[in-house]
Amino acid sequence: MEHRSMGASLALVICGVVLNVLCYRNAVGRTFPMDIIAPTMSINGSDINTIFNVVDYGAHGDGTTDDSQAFMKAWNDACEASEGIPTYMVPAGKRFFLRPLVFQGPCKSSRIQIQLLGDLIAPSNKKDWKGCNANSWISFSDVNGLNIVGSGQLDGLGSFWWRSSQSLLEAIHFHKCQVLRVNGLKSLNSPRNHISINECENVDISHVQLIAPEDSPNTDGIDISESSNINVHDCIIGTGDDCVAINGRSSYINIARLACGPGHGISVGSLGKEGARDVVANVNVQNCSFTGTDNGARIKTWEGGSGYATNITFEDITVHEAKNPIIIDQRYRNGQDHFLSKSETAVQVSNVIYRRFRGTSASEIAINLDCSEIVPCQNLLFDNINLVPASSREEVKAYCKNAEGRMLTPTEPSLDCLNRS
Repeated sequence: MEHRSMGASLALVICGVVLNVLCYRNAVGRTFPMDIIAPTMSINGSDINTIFNVVDYGAHGDGTTDDSQAFMKAWNDACEASEGIPTYMVPAGKRFFLRPLVFQGPCKSSRIQIQLLGDLIAPSNKKDWKGCNANSWISFSDVNGLNIVGSGQLDGLGSFWWRSSQSLLEAIHFHKCQVLRVNGLKSLNSPRNHISINECENVDISHVQLIAPEDSPNTDGIDISESSNINVHDCIIGTGDDCVAINGRSSYINIARLACGPGHGISVGSLGKEGARDVVANVNVQNCSFTGTDNGARIKTWEGGSGYATNITFEDITVHEAKNPIIIDQRYRNGQDHFLSKSETAVQVSNVIYRRFRGTSASEIAINLDCSEIVPCQNLLFDNINLVPASSREEVKAYCKNAEGRMLTPTEPSLDCLNRS
């Protein structure tokens, strides 16, 4: 999945400013009372929490009434609160229909909490998505110290978008959010990415479930771009695209205890599209499983790009009937054959460790190292690799092209094709 362009990011910010005019004003044939609502106060340890319940602001939660304006009114008050930890409450037992929303910061408090216990429902037709160019359903921009927690479910109702060439709408988008925590949510059937992280730092995502059908296009679980110090752990992701995609200008990404499948695996990239310079560094993926996926541990770059992907580790990985358990694809085209022209530059892939891989491969090529002739893959290290065929009647093997590295232990399948470094 490709990351958002700078123009799209600018559109997101502009949309946050004019959102009430473009997306909600006169969107429904009724008005909300303008009385000042006294928020609830609670004490949590030494902190005084002010609770801003969307129901108190007029949200119905009946699954059909448009609750967008009530959600924004509650957010505006929560974001303006300066004492204690403002708590934005979406109560359990209700289903809230929402048009696209931008929760705009910065907020006055250094910390803000969202308790998402109820369910959110996206528009079920395209006309209800019109009027906002943010290309996302729920967006948070410039909100620091944000903690989203709860068992609420977000249903993106993406099936009608999957049949359209305009499937550009993400379920949840975070832009320039520092110190972000997301825990316990479930996202279903996003039109495109379930969660996008863009220009964020110090992010922790845990115990989330991101689910879409195997044939749903571009429904990445978590898409990371231009971000650093990102931790993703203890999650279940099964979609029609990458479970996690790590795009350019991203570093210090840690992924642990993630169950992936169906989907396209955990991917570094794609990088270097249309000649772009992209860099990714210091990625650690450990204790993850891939079940029935098109790929396992994948690095993908376009020909003609530049930059590098370096210091990447995949370790303690289990695969079950996964195609391409280990793959480096430096001729990635995503079906766009016009990128086949002769290139003079490429993204450098180096310092990649594969350690303790085990399981079954659904493809004949269990290890596929298809590296660039211009800048061959360098310093690939393999240790304790045991990949066997999913069927006892088949065999698996390795493929290497322009790949330099070494094996600390014998591998299965054999890596005799690897150029020793």
